[in-house]
Amino acid sequence: MPRLTTLSIENARPRARRYAIADSGCRGLYLNVYPTGRKSWSVRYRFGGTSKNLTLDGFPPLAEARKAATAALAEVVQGRDPAAAKFAAKAKVADRERDTVERLAEQFIEKHAKRRTRPNSIRATEAAFRNIILPAWGKRTVHEIARRDVIELLDGVAEDRPILANRTRATLSRFFGWLCERDIIAASPCVGVKPPSAETARDRVLDDSELHRLWLASDAVGGKAGAYVKLLILTGQRRSEIAHLRWSEVDGDALVLPAERMKGKQAHVVPLSTQAATIIAAQPKIDDFVLGGWRWAGSSHHVKRALDAHMGDVPKWVTHDIRRSVASGMAKIGIAVPVTEKILAHRSGTFRGIVGTYQRHSFLPEMAAAMQKWGDHVEQLIGGKAAKVVKLPRR
Repeated sequence: MPRLTTLSIENARPRARRYAIADSGCRGLYLNVYPTGRKSWSVRYRFGGTSKNLTLDGFPPLAEARKAATAALAEVVQGRDPAAAKFAAKAKVADRERDTVERLAEQFIEKHAKRRTRPNSIRATEAAFRNIILPAWGKRTVHEIARRDVIELLDGVAEDRPILANRTRATLSRFFGWLCERDIIAASPCVGVKPPSAETARDRVLDDSELHRLWLASDAVGGKAGAYVKLLILTGQRRSEIAHLRWSEVDGDALVLPAERMKGKQAHVVPLSTQAATIIAAQPKIDDFVLGGWRWAGSSHHVKRALDAHMGDVPKWVTHDIRRSVASGMAKIGIAVPVTEKILAHRSGTFRGIVGTYQRHSFLPEMAAAMQKWGDHVEQLIGGKAAKVVKLPRR
């Protein structure tokens, strides 16, 4: 049995089949030479009555290979199997790569968020991971995340963005709940973690004078952004439902919104007032979207600032307040609450529970009359003349 040297290792030539050369300078150490010319080290030993083979990582120099072989055989003497330990270590690394927050977050977004939630919720989920969760935990495994980690992350966000901290907690709760359902983790670290910030339901309602000023500000902003705000005022629909409105959803004198675009996952018909129909008919047909989708959403905060600037000294408001203002305004001009709820596609209130189950009257005639009454009211607020009736083609 030759004692290997650096020179003899270099001179070992490949053959038609792989062969091994034992090193007399270190018991159990073998030099493997492959037909391709590649070389490797392995350590042979017996453990539990079975022959074992441990391949050393890489191809270290002779002295390092002997040192590694000696250490491996010492493990055997102490009753430990170095090959099994190496396999377990590799499996652990593989698990770590497979179960990182980054990798599983991508799956969660694709398999859960995009399949079961609305576009706005998808964007909010993606933003929470991109801006908050992944920068903090992206390379860690989900098995490492403890309740303390969740609390510390949320506390950091809550320092200057309290409401966003609550939304992040909700995202994390859904994410870890989804992981539990898929048996990736045994328990969610979000259990028992309370929202870091107190919230109160918004009750801001724009009065008639403020709606008047908002309409004039929309005129000043102009374009699709201005038309978007006006349609929110005239229809009372949710922001995404109007922003993503397609021409195929404009059916004569009504909007027919598909179930997948509605918060309640039920198709919704919205009769149009002549005022709303006029605004829609005036939009250029550039593509499938009446208002261009969210193509101008990247500057939506600039649009809001412009609206505020044109409105002057008005108490703080947000875009979603328009929908509440429409509901309040309809009640003020005598529109029945059940009709308003039908217009707004509310599934709570009058139509919750057993009433919602058995009440099948569509209310479409009442809704159409109410929408025209509201459109006329808005027109009176802005001091305009009677709107010209515009018939939109059915699709």
